[in-house]
Amino acid sequence: MNVTVENLAPCKKLLRVEVDAKTVDGAFDATTKEFQKQAALPGFRPGKAPRAMVLKKYEADIKSEVKRKLIGDAYRQAVDEKKISVVGYPDIEEIQFGPGQALQFAATIETAPDFQLPDYKGLPAKREAKSVTDADVERALNLLAQQHVKFETVARELRLGDVAVVNYTGTCDGKPMAEIAPTAKGLAEQKNFWVEAGVETFLPGFAGQLIGARAGERRAVNTDFPADFATKELAGRKGVFDVELVEVKEKALPPVDDAFAKKYGAETLEKLRAGVRLDLENELKYSQTRAIRGQIVRGLLDRVNFDLPETAVAHETRTVVYDIVRENSQRGVGRDVIEKQKDEIYSAATRSAKERVKLSFLIQRIAEQENIKVSQEDVLRRAQALAAMYQIPPEKFLKDLQKRNGVMELYDQVAHEKVLAFLEQNARIEDVSPGEAGATRATPN
Repeated sequence: MNVTVENLAPCKKLLRVEVDAKTVDGAFDATTKEFQKQAALPGFRPGKAPRAMVLKKYEADIKSEVKRKLIGDAYRQAVDEKKISVVGYPDIEEIQFGPGQALQFAATIETAPDFQLPDYKGLPAKREAKSVTDADVERALNLLAQQHVKFETVARELRLGDVAVVNYTGTCDGKPMAEIAPTAKGLAEQKNFWVEAGVETFLPGFAGQLIGARAGERRAVNTDFPADFATKELAGRKGVFDVELVEVKEKALPPVDDAFAKKYGAETLEKLRAGVRLDLENELKYSQTRAIRGQIVRGLLDRVNFDLPETAVAHETRTVVYDIVRENSQRGVGRDVIEKQKDEIYSAATRSAKERVKLSFLIQRIAEQENIKVSQEDVLRRAQALAAMYQIPPEKFLKDLQKRNGVMELYDQVAHEKVLAFLEQNARIEDVSPGEAGATRATPN
């Protein structure tokens, strides 16, 4: 077999492979015999049909199978022989093939980048020296109590933090909003609408203008719609709402005591408080670890530059674009807005994709350098944790994973985590006062 390699670009090569005619004829002969063993032709027992008849009936299938096997075997042998680290799948072009002649084909391949690892031990990072305080625990307990809040109607004026139950109709430039923006009926008019006083969850300044009013009172509420308001017909305009206050409701929180603790599976309030503290400490540790690793990754990425395989970047860019569009859609951003921002989205996605691909090669190289391995037990534990998180039986989760060939993705995730843990253990971490760590540039996930 003859193999030549031509460099097309920093991460792209052209393999030219030639397999001699003798090997090709041998493959045709062996494949024909295999077909002859299986062939069932009229008048002959299975496997007893004459070679000539088998060749006549299955000529195209035999030729296709010989080509598939020869090119596959020759390609793998050529890559091994030239010690090429291939990324993705080859683009193969057949040049010459047939009985009695040499097989010639060309394979355009993308390769892993060639680079020198930078110093990756002792990367600097700052950790904010924080701890969970009693005040933090009390705030968390208060948030738990908020989940059991009750709203009691009171005969007094509306105060900050109360809930106002209102009927309202809106106008804009003296015209009913329903005429100006027919699709925004809920904004133009509502009955028994709940809005919290002093909280900007509805329209800017709406609830604040009701403070001091009593049930049965009417008020004119003015608002300025932002220039980027979701309802285009109202964006940048002024609105006036005729508001009737139907009821004033006061928030009533449950007492935080032993009975309250039992709602969360704790025997006493003190045990609930201890559990809350532990959860907060775990959250703080996770937050600190994430911040440290983000700084380490940024430091690693900034220490080396190298060319990247175009196909890998393009594939990752499509993934990032999909994620950005999906997140925007979930936030209620319209398709027309997304379409207008497609250039900015693609540009941001490309930058993020390049960093992700670059980081994946760095992570892989460090794993090889430090002999960081991923075992089947590691992957199984990861799968079980994900199954528990998504509330799917582990057996079903693993089967679904295997169906979509997702096991290797888990291997990569575990390897990524192990290398980041190694870099963190070997980092030069400085404890600083809260706020001194500063913001770091976004790093790829």
